[in-house]
Amino acid sequence: VYEEARKADWRIYEEKLAVYKAQLTPAQAAALKEERRKRLAKRRSFRKKRELTVLGKPKRPRSGFNIFVSENFQKSVGVSPVAKLKKLFETWQNLPSSEKQPYLQLAEDDKVRYENEMKSWEAKMAELGRQDLIRSKEQQPKKKAAETVQEADRAKAPLRGKKATLKLKKSEE
Repeated sequence: VYEEARKADWRIYEEKLAVYKAQLTPAQAAALKEERRKRLAKRRSFRKKRELTVLGKPKRPRSGFNIFVSENFQKSVGVSPVAKLKKLFETWQNLPSSEKQPYLQLAEDDKVRYENEMKSWEAKMAELGRQDLIRSKEQQPKKKAAETVQEADRAKAPLRGKKATLKLKKSEE
């Protein structure tokens, strides 16, 4: 009895849905499709984040400003948390670099901790066969700009020599 009632209700729903979709303009239909796509993407993002948390992925490193805020938030003057953060941001901006240095050093230490934990976590994920969770080479921390420029120059040097010989041959002809 209940199954038949459900099927009847489902048929009515499908008819109403068809009528509704027929009266939509193409722009409205596209907007609904885009909204649905965004909603599904957000849901996938939440699921992936939850899965990474369950698998024990390390938290990202904190910045010097984050460390400064965590140490000084309780002492900060302000009515609301937003007002306190604004005040701390202004304080951070006006702080001389010598006073920022301890926080920046702690941030560098945290970055080293994060990299070490990520290496061990990625090795663990490789053992479990979850290569999809391992950072690709493009996502890993980039080399310093000076090092990459030197490597690019070394790579271009043989090409320059070949181009020069080609130009000489063309000029001789």
